[in-house]
Amino acid sequence: MDLGLDKKRAIVTGGTRGIGRAIAERLIAEGCSVGICARNEDEVARVTSALQASAAPGVLVTGAVVDVADTHGVTAWVNEVAAAFGGLDIAIANVSALSGSPDEESWRLAMEIDMLGTIRVVEAALPHLERSAAAAIVAISSTAALEAFGGPRPYNAVKAAVINYMSNLATVSAPKHIRANTVSPGTVYFDEGIWGKRKREQPAVYASALANNPMGRMGTPEEVANAVAFIASPAASFITGANLVVDGGFTRRVQF
Repeated sequence: MDLGLDKKRAIVTGGTRGIGRAIAERLIAEGCSVGICARNEDEVARVTSALQASAAPGVLVTGAVVDVADTHGVTAWVNEVAAAFGGLDIAIANVSALSGSPDEESWRLAMEIDMLGTIRVVEAALPHLERSAAAAIVAISSTAALEAFGGPRPYNAVKAAVINYMSNLATVSAPKHIRANTVSPGTVYFDEGIWGKRKREQPAVYASALANNPMGRMGTPEEVANAVAFIASPAASFITGANLVVDGGFTRRVQF
């Protein structure tokens, strides 16, 4: 299937590792020019160079050091990428604080990074997306938002709020021909990710989660990126306000 992503222009927050990097790689492979950001300067430089080396002629790749907690920094970065690319078609909000503990500071951090970080990217991107013929916004949530899991935790609650925000955004943005969707991964394994860390440091927790995966394995960043690329693409032109679950059957709810 031709996704229609050739010559589109995208931004991806948290684009130097894991799911964010896999999204950037997939979009670039489809012919998108992509701007990534993250907080670590060395990682941004190294990954940007690697992504550009993999890109076809005419596909642009930029990288910047940006903290999504910084409203001015996010806005400046989005505007700079849009200026460099001559516009913007796709915005991917991927960064998470991964706040698991129930203390007040963790709640504050989750709101600042997962929720407000998404809103900052969206608000900065909207003026550019309004001028696109194929505008799409995708936020990365989690299956933790969909079930009672692990007790009252900032990560679960705020990821649910992201889905609600994107659903409402879809409604008000549809008349402007801007689509807004969410992708919710289940357990996704990569060495430097949370499940890689748990495999090394909490093998019993890792083994329990693995055993609860009906497919007998965890997902990969590339599998999530495939879903993101589709739902962000013109091939999904009539899909908006959706939450696409990518979990290999891990969650046990009935989805209506």
